Amino acid sequence: MKFTLNFDPIWPEIDAILEGILLTIGLSAGAIILGSMLAVLLVALKSLAGRWVGLLVDAYVELMRNTPFLIQLFMIFFGLPLLGIRMSGTQAGLLAMTMNLGAYAAEIIRAGVESTHRSQLEAGVSLALTRLQVFRYVVLKPALAKVWPALTSQFVLMMLASSICSFISVAELSGVAAIIESRTFRSFEIYIIVTLTYLVMALALKSFLLALGKRLFPNLSGVARINARGSAV
Repeated sequence: MKFTLNFDPIWPEIDAILEGILLTIGLSAGAIILGSMLAVLLVALKSLAGRWVGLLVDAYVELMRNTPFLIQLFMIFFGLPLLGIRMSGTQAGLLAMTMNLGAYAAEIIRAGVESTHRSQLEAGVSLALTRLQVFRYVVLKPALAKVWPALTSQFVLMMLASSICSFISVAELSGVAAIIESRTFRSFEIYIIVTLTYLVMALALKSFLLALGKRLFPNLSGVARINARGSAV
């Protein structure tokens, strides 16, 4: 049996594919921004608040990191309406992505925070800075610089994981692909296009984030090593 690729039924669906790409980008950008803010908040609470708050933060992080993202998504989309909290599939997907990314990014940032030398903390205290000011001005930026490459990889993984939102009928790229497949019955062709699209988006996001890191942290550890490799090429 001879199989030939036939992309002709796919091209009329290009507008739907572009809409799916835009929604994927929107979900990913929103999750990266909100998830990063949540991660910094979690690390700050663990570093500055009391022991019990730190235990709650640890419990949240372990819960999110050791359960499947799909289950988290279902719990939000199908479980919250039982409590009277209703949201669209896109809103539920964004919330699930934010909560999941916040937990993973918090662990990455925490590693950077804990690598801060004690002398830097003592220097901040000697300048009469509060614990919050020491965390904000002395600890946080160098910690982010050290772990920025790892954060970049996590952000890219979260963008790829947005495809799971198609399970709750979110019309992002994977969701649109499933709809087009049901219309055209050209499974292999549509998923070739989707695979290449995800590859391009992942590489573009990685390049953008690394370039952003070079601008934000030009002379600090982690990103500085990337700059050094780039200049050596």
